[in-house]
Amino acid sequence: MLTPKQKAYLKSLAQSQKPTFQIGKEGLSTNLRDDVLNYLNKHEIIKISILKNSLTTFEEAIAYFSLSDIEFVQKIGRVLVLYKHSNTIDNPIVLPAKK
Repeated sequence: MLTPKQKAYLKSLAQSQKPTFQIGKEGLSTNLRDDVLNYLNKHEIIKISILKNSLTTFEEAIAYFSLSDIEFVQKIGRVLVLYKHSNTIDNPIVLPAKK
């Protein structure tokens, strides 16, 4: 579980990024989840855009990704910001310490 300080830090990191993946009318799939997990293993933070023609709601997307231990950071308009710590990269994101 991320603290508000950690979420604020991750929001600042994600601000300059563009959405990497899109959820369209196909909705949520195991291929999408696998691709997102692979991306997060390399980058730790991701933006996902939910297109207007998608039947998937934000709550469904957040619940779907949280099953894979992916943390929800922020919702901006039709964009989700997600985070998952990775032990496989050389320079992982260092989050502010929990109190």
